[in-house]
Amino acid sequence: MTIRVLGLAVIFLALFCLGPAYADEIKPTVLITGANRGIGFEFVRQFSALDWHIIATARTPTKADALQRLAAADSDIIIEQLDVTDHARVNELAEQFHDQPIDVLLLNAALGPTAKTARAQLDSLDWDVARQSFEVNAIGPTNLSKAFMRHVEASKKKLIVAISSDSGSFVAGSQLPILYHYKVSKAALNMYMHTLSFATRKRGVTVVMLHPGLVATNPRLANIKGALQPEESVSAMMTVMENLKPADNGRFISYTGETMPW
Repeated sequence: MTIRVLGLAVIFLALFCLGPAYADEIKPTVLITGANRGIGFEFVRQFSALDWHIIATARTPTKADALQRLAAADSDIIIEQLDVTDHARVNELAEQFHDQPIDVLLLNAALGPTAKTARAQLDSLDWDVARQSFEVNAIGPTNLSKAFMRHVEASKKKLIVAISSDSGSFVAGSQLPILYHYKVSKAALNMYMHTLSFATRKRGVTVVMLHPGLVATNPRLANIKGALQPEESVSAMMTVMENLKPADNGRFISYTGETMPW
């Protein structure tokens, strides 16, 4: 009995001495791309409120004022420079965090349509924009999944989430000759991630694509009736993510939790 009590006392003393450092080690970690504004920034804010470790990436961190202020108030937020089309930098970052398990790899960075490109018709399509859209919205997230797969495998939650769109759905997307490049790149993202899911299920990693709804991330979208505020969309997606199970691997899911049609 004396030995048992002493043993418990030693364990208690060790935990007490480790204190915050011990608690710090067991916090889950999320890596978020495109974390400087809109949906990405709101994800950082809400994960921060949950006391997660956050690796927040942005193409130009020096211009990410709101993100810098948030990081100054939360020592668990690390800001890293990353353009998802820069594959050398992606590999460099993966090596930089080579011993860091990543519970959630959140692939949010995207090239959205502008007022000009959204309504471009066949005779005015810009193929440079098409290539850039494909690089950012489809190849970038897939390459990040490749580079950080072992980090996700080493974590407890083992989750890869790609922020997609109903525009990538043949059924749910707008049935109009608009958003050519955005639609195609998001459909490609869905297929990349869906195909990847057949490999990740063997690794115990769950891959899902999330449709965030119509979110008021700029003044043009904010004027559309029914547009969600970023905090509403992200809060709903956080609930979906919290309830994901291995059986959800490969699903395309709405922020409401409903299955999206391909």
